[in-house]
This record gives sequence, structure tokens and C-alpha cells, in this order.
Amino acid sequence: MPRPTRDVHAFEAHATDADLDDLRARLAAARLPEPETVHGAAPGPRRWDQGVPLADLVDVVTYWRTEYDWRSFEERLDRVGQFRTTIDDLGIHFLHRRSARADATPLILTHGWPGSIAEFIDVVEELADPDDADAPAFHVVAPSLPGFGYSDKPAATGWGTEKIAAAWVELMGRLGYSRFLAHGGDWGGNITTVLGGRFPEHVLGIHTTFAEGPPGLTTDGLTPLERTWAEETRTFWRHRAAYAKQQATRPQTIGYSLVDSPVGLLAWILDKFAEWSDTQDSPFETISRDSVLDDVTLYWLTRTGASAARIYYESHNSLDPGLRVDVPSAVTMYPGDVEKCPRPWAQERYRQIVRWRSPQSGGHFPSLEVPEYFVEDLREGLAAVLAAHR
Repeated sequence: MPRPTRDVHAFEAHATDADLDDLRARLAAARLPEPETVHGAAPGPRRWDQGVPLADLVDVVTYWRTEYDWRSFEERLDRVGQFRTTIDDLGIHFLHRRSARADATPLILTHGWPGSIAEFIDVVEELADPDDADAPAFHVVAPSLPGFGYSDKPAATGWGTEKIAAAWVELMGRLGYSRFLAHGGDWGGNITTVLGGRFPEHVLGIHTTFAEGPPGLTTDGLTPLERTWAEETRTFWRHRAAYAKQQATRPQTIGYSLVDSPVGLLAWILDKFAEWSDTQDSPFETISRDSVLDDVTLYWLTRTGASAARIYYESHNSLDPGLRVDVPSAVTMYPGDVEKCPRPWAQERYRQIVRWRSPQSGGHFPSLEVPEYFVEDLREGLAAVLAAHR
């Protein structure tokens, strides 16, 4: 008999040897372009101004082919605990680590693009079972977005952020968590915002590294730093967001390259790790090659380059202008991120901000760039959220 749709069952990640051999063969046979025509000499363009420099890409490709260990990543996933369930006829994969602490609070962590559950794999244990008995503990759930990783690929349109948020409420309910906390960044931050705004009866509060105020707000009354943030964000979307326009309008077209060429997939994603992290030149100043390749290889082996890109087609610029979040909210704006929202703007949507932080370092991938700070900030932010209920 088929499993009932409400069933939650254990899952193990295991790529075939044939798939790993095929990956290495494709990397060895890659056809590469000539080098970029900018070389980073001052004054002038930076080395990465035309995208991933050839020499940097070759180094990573060589490491990927000859030294990177995918099996180690699979083992780490299995140690955390992997599961799948079916929601609205779509298989959803998720990590789930229950805390040993009786006072632990359920917490759902949502990744974005070009991220994955790989962003959270090294922080789950610290969040679930902290060494410090005074630190808050959480029952941690980290789902793979529809079309990402080991979740199924939607076969029809409709899986936008609103539907995903509703699916997360269903997922948490199946695990016995009728009330829970939520955290996210990038698309995960957008989904976390929807969770807090649409489902206050289930969501105790949120922590996010993404905040988006309602449209039409002016810069009047902003501090000089907040004005800089606003201008940098406008510049990013006007001049450096071609990837988003491509994926929002023609995800299938770029999808062929992302699913057929591991070097093309690596370059497409590595470009974002480079531009969106808080570094001077290379993303590997703060993020290990293994961490980047864990993420990229997950996309490759699950053939999700096209299906993951479709979240832009489904939800680009779709956050409801009228949505307001009244549950307690903690917001952290990392300085190296590409989209930073001034607090006065954020307060127009998130109407009970109980903690606001702007740290000295960190970018779009804080759990990989500054993991110790990320864990501490998440704990303190969620503690402030829970305190607001007392």
C-alpha cells in the first residue's frame, strides 16, 4: 500500500558512485573560456567585476575533482537526522534535530537561493543542545525549499512563498509543534515574514536577516548610514541583479546550463558567494571551499538548478505590500549583505521589533561566514522574542 500523505519517514542521502564518477569526468572535460579582461589593478575595475575569474574557478574545479569529499557531507546530514513527508502532493525533505532539553522551543530555519540546508548543517547541534545550560535550546527543523535539494520539484506553477509558508505550518504541526519560532534569510527571510504575518496563531515570533518595508517609503528622517543602505540596495537591484531577472523571467533557459554543466553551475553560484559575502576579494576569505562545494554539489546531484531558479518566477517582487507582522521580531542586518533595510522602514511592516542588530562583519551567508556570531545572535534574538510573551 502507498504511504498515507501525512506520513513522516526517515531519509538517507546517498549518491551513486556512477553519479560521482560522472561529475568528475565532466569536470575533467570542461571547456573553459579565455580569462576575463579586468585584472584588478588599481585604479580600475576589480578582479571579479566581470564575474568569477578564470584562475579562481580553475582552482576550485581542480579541488572539486581531486580532493572534495561528498561522502563526508552525506554522513553529516545523516547524523543530524533527515526526513521526508508529502504536503499538497509534493515531497518535502527536512532536517530535524530534537533537543534533549525539556525547555526547548521548536524552531524552523528556512534557507534561500543559492543556499540550501548546507547553510545550517554545522549550527543545528549548537542550537539544539548548547554547551551552556543558560543558553536557550531549540527543536530544530530545516526544510529544503520545494525544487531544492531532496525536496520534490513542483510540476506546475503555484509554489510561491505564500504556499511554502502554509506548508511549513503543516510540516511543523505534523511534528507536534503547533507553536514555533521561525528564522530565515534571503527567500527564507521572505517566507519567515509571511509566516509571522499570516500565521500569528502558530508563530511565536521571528528572527530574520531579511527585512523589507512596504513600498513607497521616503528617505526623510533616515540617518546617513540608513540612507547609504537604501542607496546601496537600489544600486544592487538596478545594476547587479541580472541573475534575478533571468531566473524570474526565463528560469528554464538558464536551467539547461545549470543541470548539464557542473562548471556552469559552480560559476553561477560561486559568483553570488563572492559578491554577497563580507570579503575584499575571494569568498574563501571567510567561507571554506568545502562549504561552497557542499552546497553546489547538492544542487548538482539532485539536478535542481532549474527547479530552484523557479522560486524567482513564482515569487519575485511578490511580498504583499499590505502584509504586517505583529508577532515579536528580531532583525539582524549584516554589513556585507546586498540588501539592507533601514529600521524606520522595517518598523512599518514588523510592528513589534524587540531586538535590532547591525554587527561589524558578516554578509549574506552569516551561518557560513561568521558562524559563532550567527548562533549567538540567533539565540539572543529568539530569547528576546520569547521574553516578549512573558
